[in-house]
Amino acid sequence: MIYHVVPLDEWNASTDQPYAPASLAEEGFVHCSPDEATTLIIVNTFYPTAPRPLLALLLDEDRLTARCAWEAAAPAPPPGVADSTLFPHVYGPINRDAVARVLEVRWDEEGRATGLTPAR
Repeated sequence: MIYHVVPLDEWNASTDQPYAPASLAEEGFVHCSPDEATTLIIVNTFYPTAPRPLLALLLDEDRLTARCAWEAAAPAPPPGVADSTLFPHVYGPINRDAVARVLEVRWDEEGRATGLTPAR
């Protein structure tokens, strides 16, 4: 499984269509993470003020209709992620049937992401 972070409202928009975040149009791919620990670092680095609830979609790589490539972060991964870490990049919209689970980011009292729990 690979992980993709998305605000609930964005995920729930156009549920009859494949999911295509802004990064697909802007950068040509959908950003994903390889595991929960890396996902939490990504959330704390790039999404601390994102609209909540914030979700982590667990994507079954074998069910994706778009190509998924494992690539190095450019220019570098965020602090706390090893330089050797490869990130899954999905080069097309996410077909919704590739989503195996939807988890919600859990936050501590200081506003730091601390874990993922089943979405309500």
